[in-house]
Amino acid sequence: QVQLVESGGGLVQPGGSLRLSCAASGGSFSSYPTMGWFRQAPGKEREFVAALTWAGAHTYYADSVKGRFTISRDNAEKRMYLQMNSLKPEDTAVYYCAARRSFSGTSSVAGAYDYWGQGTQVTVSS
Repeated sequence: QVQLVESGGGLVQPGGSLRLSCAASGGSFSSYPTMGWFRQAPGKEREFVAALTWAGAHTYYADSVKGRFTISRDNAEKRMYLQMNSLKPEDTAVYYCAARRSFSGTSSVAGAYDYWGQGTQVTVSS
């Protein structure tokens, strides 16, 4: 069974940066070729943030984070990262790591992902 564990969340001031990490265990990393980040703010639905394919050859970002966030993965270490710069209060949410078994490429739909982490809280506030 694949397990995903996020880390790196915390409290940061507006304009600051954070780097989230997602550690994968169980199964072969190549058996879930697409991974992504989602987030959920209080009272809101879970929303797509970014995704990438196993070789990192294709990345996909939500418009709200494009140019500020960068997604990457290290297959050898079985880790995925989300570098978040120029953070805004509206980025405050629980951030979830997700993995998809399909080889159909990236997806912004939460239901397309098969495995989920427990989430890490990101709070952007002065």
